Amino acid sequence: MDSEDDMHDANDLESMDEDFYSGDTGMGSDNGDGAYDFGDNESDGSEDIISHRQQNYIILSEVDINRHQEDDINRVSTVLSLPRVSACILLRHYNWSVSRVHDEWFADEEIVRKAVGLLEKPIEMEIAQELCCGICFENYPRDMMSSAACGHPFCGACWRGYIGTSISDGPGSLSLRCPDPSCGAAVGQDMINFLASDEDKEKYSRYLLRSYIEDNRKTKWCPAPGCDFAVEFIMGSGSYDVSCNCSYGFCWNCTEEAHRPVDCSTVAKWILKNSAESENMNWILANSKPCPKCKRPIEKNQGCMHITCTPPCKFEFCWLCLGAWSEHGERTGGFYACNRYESAKQEGAYDESERRREMAKNSLERYTHYYERWATNQSSRQKALADLQSMQTEKLEKLSDKQCQPESQLKFVTEAWSQIVECRRVLKWTYAYGYYLPEHERAKRQFFEYLQGEAESGLERLHQCAEKEIQSYFEADSPSKDFNDFRTKLAGLTSVTRNYFENLVRALETGLKDVESADNQATCSKSSSAKSIGVKIKGGKNKVAGIVYRSVGPSRSSDGGNVWSCERCTYANSKFANTCQMCQLQRT
Repeated sequence: MDSEDDMHDANDLESMDEDFYSGDTGMGSDNGDGAYDFGDNESDGSEDIISHRQQNYIILSEVDINRHQEDDINRVSTVLSLPRVSACILLRHYNWSVSRVHDEWFADEEIVRKAVGLLEKPIEMEIAQELCCGICFENYPRDMMSSAACGHPFCGACWRGYIGTSISDGPGSLSLRCPDPSCGAAVGQDMINFLASDEDKEKYSRYLLRSYIEDNRKTKWCPAPGCDFAVEFIMGSGSYDVSCNCSYGFCWNCTEEAHRPVDCSTVAKWILKNSAESENMNWILANSKPCPKCKRPIEKNQGCMHITCTPPCKFEFCWLCLGAWSEHGERTGGFYACNRYESAKQEGAYDESERRREMAKNSLERYTHYYERWATNQSSRQKALADLQSMQTEKLEKLSDKQCQPESQLKFVTEAWSQIVECRRVLKWTYAYGYYLPEHERAKRQFFEYLQGEAESGLERLHQCAEKEIQSYFEADSPSKDFNDFRTKLAGLTSVTRNYFENLVRALETGLKDVESADNQATCSKSSSAKSIGVKIKGGKNKVAGIVYRSVGPSRSSDGGNVWSCERCTYANSKFANTCQMCQLQRT
């Protein structure tokens, strides 16, 4: 029996939230001095991470679900020496947990039987030529009557009506009991198949199948619209990311879109904020004022300070001081000024309202900054996904013909697009992470923005190469001599970008714990292109990492003579290095 394994799985499910996002995921580097070494391409571990993710869940089709369900029923039936119908009733009651059925049954069989409605000794219907139906109270021949294991007789028509009404009410029909109010005997699938209509039998079977997924702690339906696949998850395996056969990726824990490396609580807050009315209220506070009479918000986008509220209010007032317009005129500064407001403002009469309006405006601007970039990367990912599908179905064959290369040797193109799709997803959620990163933790914020910037720059270079530079090879009349160079460049950029994003993901999953938050951290001038951030490496040593912010393309380092840009990945290397630290290309 797999009782101990199932119990272990159930316990793991309760603690998965703490395991994955606490930092104890096995994702962090054990090499103290290389926790964020962007140059270690050969041991970035991304292939190991991907293969590990593919082993912690199983995609189940409807055929697979039926087979698993039948196997569980047969196991319980064999071990407990019960009919299959009774085994099914037990499993339904205990949420399809075989181990729990065994434990409860052997602990106290009598209590279990009473709880689920299984009689130890079935009772036959009374032996008589005619019996009275307990619902319609009509007399019928005994062979036209049916009963559950309790022996209470009911006619076929009443049984069909009772079963049909229960099935129409929903999945609660899976726990159907004898129609007699004083009886708790279970009505199994055998009676449903014998007495119900074909339509009701089909519905009941569908309820039973869905129950196996929805009531089971280890299985869930794929949340993608129209998808009929389910996922069986292996507990305690670390990552929650699931990729269904329908190509939809989602988080097992919260069933939202896959959002690694951001935790589920941050995603829930971000989604709620995007759909809530709070930002509407912030906009109203920041860009409007209430009418002094009816309190309706009014936006002023042009014109003088003389405001007239809409009907039926029609109150006329000054936009600056909100006083009645009848008290204004040339003596108060005319139409475009209000000295009453200025004097009252100097006296502090409007400090609180101005402060609230300014705070709302700043909050709205900050939210808009992160939301726009979140939404932009989402749309870019959707476009990249469409481009990937187009490449796989149409363009790859065309490129193979143009360059006289077998499609098996062009996988580097689809691998690049797959990397772009995944990186756009990760980058999108880093903006939600950044929004909730506390403002006062400046060292963490600077380090996060550096890692995010490096990853985004690498992604833009890869996207540019895969989308724009490849076009010349589609349009070529004959095989291009430099196609192998393009292959090397695109494959190198794919590897480099993957490395950048693995470093970003690893840092965010550990909560940027490697950053030493120091209040006396040196602040660099705005004109400087380099910033130094205090970093505590996992080995316990304190180091200062010189961080140079670079745009897509040439390095922005002020000391341009001390670096050289790689021709393949454009990484800015030290002038003393003979090979690129990112892609290992030999310096020319």
